[in-house]
Amino acid sequence: MKCPNCQNDDTKVLDSRPISDGMAIRRRRECSKCGTRFSTHEEMEILDLAVVKRDGSTEAYMREKIEAGIRKAFEKRPLSRDDFHALITGIEQDIQKIGKNQITSKEIGNIVMKRIKSKDQVAYIRFASVYRQFADVEEFVKEAKKL
Repeated sequence: MKCPNCQNDDTKVLDSRPISDGMAIRRRRECSKCGTRFSTHEEMEILDLAVVKRDGSTEAYMREKIEAGIRKAFEKRPLSRDDFHALITGIEQDIQKIGKNQITSKEIGNIVMKRIKSKDQVAYIRFASVYRQFADVEEFVKEAKKL
């Protein structure tokens, strides 16, 4: 890992701690050249997963798409950085549990909605309104009443 200050390649790990319920690791590092201390995070990554979209096309799984959708849903809502990472990790754990190399965008959407619903009902409605493509206010109100 390169030092963010002097770009030196020789850094040592001072401390490692599990975060996100043990699904990620925070490492405290120090540069052997300039002494700068910095932290890094190590998380699992889903590899070789294809997502089948609504139109039948497929694309590689991209964590960034889920992160962007969740950020929009939780905009101006209370969600700490740690809670955000825990939410993403939980979603990816649920995806991994399916155990297939292909998953539909609908399956991913349902997993995300389930996780968001347990965290914040306003964020859930925001995400559901985009994901389910509500055609009118009545559909929106119907979903809100379910809560």
